[in-house]
Amino acid sequence: MADGRAGTGGTGGTDSAGGTGGTGGMTRRGLLAASAALGGAAWILRGVVGADSAQAVGTAPPALPDGIAAYQQVYENWAGEIRTDALWTCAPSTPQQVADLAGWAEANGWRLRAQGHRHGWAPLTVADATPASAQVLLVDTTAHLTAVSLADGSSVRVQTGASMEDLLAFLTDHGLGFTACPAPGDLSVGGALAIGGHGTAVPAVGETPPPGHGFGSLSNQVTSLTAVVWDGTAGHYVLRTFDRSEADSAAFLVHLGRAFLTEVVLRVGADQNLRCVSRVDIPATDLFAAPGTSGGRTLADFVARTGRAEAIWFAFTANPWLKTWEVTPEQPWFTHHVTTPYNYPFSDNIPQPVAELAGQLVGGSWGLAPTFGQLQYLVTTIGLTGDLTDLLLSGSLLRNLLSGDALAHLLGGGLSSDLWGASRHLLHYVRPTTLRVTANGYAILARRADIQWVVNQFTTFYQGLLEQYQGRGEFPMNGAVEIRVTGLDDPAAAGVPGARPPLLSALRPRADRPEWDTAIWLDILTLPGTPGLHRFCRDIEQYLLGLCDGTRAGLRVEWSKGWAYTADAAWADPDILGRTIPDALRAGGGPGWDEAVATLDRYDPHRVFGNPFLDGLLR
Repeated sequence: MADGRAGTGGTGGTDSAGGTGGTGGMTRRGLLAASAALGGAAWILRGVVGADSAQAVGTAPPALPDGIAAYQQVYENWAGEIRTDALWTCAPSTPQQVADLAGWAEANGWRLRAQGHRHGWAPLTVADATPASAQVLLVDTTAHLTAVSLADGSSVRVQTGASMEDLLAFLTDHGLGFTACPAPGDLSVGGALAIGGHGTAVPAVGETPPPGHGFGSLSNQVTSLTAVVWDGTAGHYVLRTFDRSEADSAAFLVHLGRAFLTEVVLRVGADQNLRCVSRVDIPATDLFAAPGTSGGRTLADFVARTGRAEAIWFAFTANPWLKTWEVTPEQPWFTHHVTTPYNYPFSDNIPQPVAELAGQLVGGSWGLAPTFGQLQYLVTTIGLTGDLTDLLLSGSLLRNLLSGDALAHLLGGGLSSDLWGASRHLLHYVRPTTLRVTANGYAILARRADIQWVVNQFTTFYQGLLEQYQGRGEFPMNGAVEIRVTGLDDPAAAGVPGARPPLLSALRPRADRPEWDTAIWLDILTLPGTPGLHRFCRDIEQYLLGLCDGTRAGLRVEWSKGWAYTADAAWADPDILGRTIPDALRAGGGPGWDEAVATLDRYDPHRVFGNPFLDGLLR
C-alpha cells in the first residue's frame, strides 16, 4: 500500500525498541531523536535482505508467481512511530503480476499490503513491531508501476506507484493541472487516493472554475480505475476496470487499503498560474477572531478573496504563518517567479538550531516547547521576509540560537513571501527532509458562511487547553496547528454522467444537509513520543465531537492522520472505531459506510487486501 497509511493498531510514541532493522538496538525514543536532529535522515535506515541471505529471518513466502522475487525490508512510516521487523517484500513489474500475487496469497494464507512512499501516520498498512514471521507480503508499487500518459486532452492515465511529484510534473509539461493537491510530492498516487488526499481550495468569491477542476479530494477526479478483484465465476483474482459511472466504483475511490488499485484515469484541467503570498503580521486574535469582529483580517475573509488559504500556528506564538494562493494568469510586479517546487528552504531543510532543539525536546527536555515554538516562528519569519525585528526583541537564548552561520543561512536562502508560477511549483512545498512530526486530523463539514465560526471555536478551545496543560507543567504540543479549507466531493467534477461521490471520503456530501458545502480541516502536529500527546489529542477530539453534533456542523476523521484517541494511544478508542466513525459516514441516509464495506468485501471475500486493524474497523 502507500502513503497516508501506516500500521495495524500502532499506538505511537512508545519507548520500546522498534524491532530489528539496522539501528543497532537504538530505542524508539533514540531513533526519533536522531530523526528529528538529522532532519529525517534516520528514517532511511532500512536495509534490504535477499531471500537467500544469511541475514534473512523467518520462512520466505513459498513459491511466489513466476518473475517475482521476495526480499526483506524494515517498514517505517513517516514519523517513525511504526517500525517493524524486516518484512517480506516484493516489487511486481506489471499489474497482472499483482493479480497473480493475490491468487497466490489466497491459496497460501498470506495477505498483501501495498506500499508506496510510507508518508502516512494512520495504522492502515502493517502494525508497529510486526514480526518477520508474520504472513504478510508488502507490495512495493513505486519500483515499476509508475507509468504516466495522457488518456486524452482532459485526462491522465497513471499507475498507482507513480509519485504525486512525477504526476504533477508530467501534467505541467502538458499545460495541465489540478486545482489543489496534498503538499508533499513524495506520495504515491495510489496512497493519496486510498485516503482521499486533498489540498486547500474553494472557489473564491466570483470565481468560475474551468472545466476539469474540482475543489474536493483527488479521489473525486477519478473517471475510471483498474483494481484487482475476485472473480467468482473464474475462481481467481483478476484485473477489472470500473468506469466512474458504475455504482460499485464509488467504494474503490477511497478504500483505506482494503483494495488494490493498479491504474486510474484522472480528470484534469488547463493549468492555472498561482500567486502565493505568505504573511506573519496578523495576530491569531485577528485571524481566528469571532465572525465579523476583525475588520477583514479573518481566515474566512482571506478564503473569500483568494479561495485558497492555509494557516500554520506554531505553539506558544502570537502570529500564525498565513499562506494564500490566488489564480493569477500574469506575473504581478514584485513577485518572485518560481520554476521549481519546494520554495521554503527554511522549512524543507531544517536549520541546525531547530534540529538541535528538537533533539533536546525528544531527549526529555519537554519544557522547552514554548522556546521551540518561538524558534520555529522566528525561522519562518526571517526565511520569508528577512525581517530581524522579532529576533532583536526576543530573549537571549533565541538570539544565541539564531546567530552566525544559522542566521546567514536563513538570509541567504532568498525571500519567499510573494511567489508566482505554474500551479505545481506552488502546491508542492513539503519535502521528506522537513521535521517529522505526528499529527491528528479531522474534517468539519459546515456551511461556507460558518468557516470563521468553526475556526474561532476550535482555536479558542485549543489555546485554552494548551494553557491548562502548561499550568500543570505539561507540554504535549511543540509543533503547529494547521487549518485548511476545501470544497466537498461533487461528482460533477469528474465529468462522468452517473458518477457518485467516493463513499468513504471525508468530503462526501450529506444528502440531508445540502447547505454544508465546505470542509474545514484541522491538524495538530507534535514530535512523536511527547508525553501527554494522546491525552491532549483525546481532549481535542472529544471537544470536536461535541461541537460538531450535527446541528451546525459534522465531524469526520482524516484517514491518513491520528484519531480515535484514548489517553495512551491513537486509533484505539473502541467506541469511536466501532460507532462514531461509521455513523459519521452513515449520517444523512443514502449510500455510505455499509455499502462501501459490503462492496469491498464482495470483491475481496478472502480479505487478501486487509490486516487486523482494517478487519476491526471495516466490519
